[in-house]
Amino acid sequence: MKQDVIAIDGPAAAGKSTVASRIAEKLGAHYVNTGNMYRAVTYSALRTGLKSPFDRKKIKEMLENIDINYVTGTDGKLILTMDGKPAGTEIRAPEISRHVSEIAAMPEVRDWLVNRQRQFVSLGTIVMEGRDIGTVIFPDAKYKFFLTASPEVRAKRRLEQSGETADGATIASVAKEIAARDEMDSKRDMAPLRKADDAVLVDCSEMTADEVVDRIYAIVNKSMLQSRKQSINVS
Repeated sequence: MKQDVIAIDGPAAAGKSTVASRIAEKLGAHYVNTGNMYRAVTYSALRTGLKSPFDRKKIKEMLENIDINYVTGTDGKLILTMDGKPAGTEIRAPEISRHVSEIAAMPEVRDWLVNRQRQFVSLGTIVMEGRDIGTVIFPDAKYKFFLTASPEVRAKRRLEQSGETADGATIASVAKEIAARDEMDSKRDMAPLRKADDAVLVDCSEMTADEVVDRIYAIVNKSMLQSRKQSINVS
């Protein structure tokens, strides 16, 4: 049975967060950014004094003593929390970006977070973005999309996001970092970054965020309307 999930996967800086949050807003759905959950784990590891290469045993011990989750805010939207407090911009710091792929590749971390991520479907329709939503977390999601763009375009977008790149970073240096992260994410043994066979590929290299949102929303909304008509006819 298909699950009420809009899965949006893709590599770093492809625009997933912007697109997913706006799609959720248009649909009145819950938005879950799984990448931020991995960033929160990475932040927790560095904050407790752990360093790369990270010791898996120590990471597992850390996971037993922290809480990272999404909770519903007063406005009905989900808020990422770390040990009961809202996560801030610290999880988007360049240092976190440098280490998050290493943390995300650990089976202990993935199992710990995937169990939490799958529970969000109980809230109703969710828009979840990450790297393995349509392939691992919700392989039976009703709607799957894979966003991508060239490393250069993604590097430019990352540079435009305040606080996410080191001082003096250039498009070339950031593109190199992004390409390296793509390779690490794609070649990891557990839940590698890849397009689900039934996902719609959206290359947004030359598309604005509005155009990407409009395209995905049109596909999802059309399918939802058809499903409602079929339900009415059956009843």
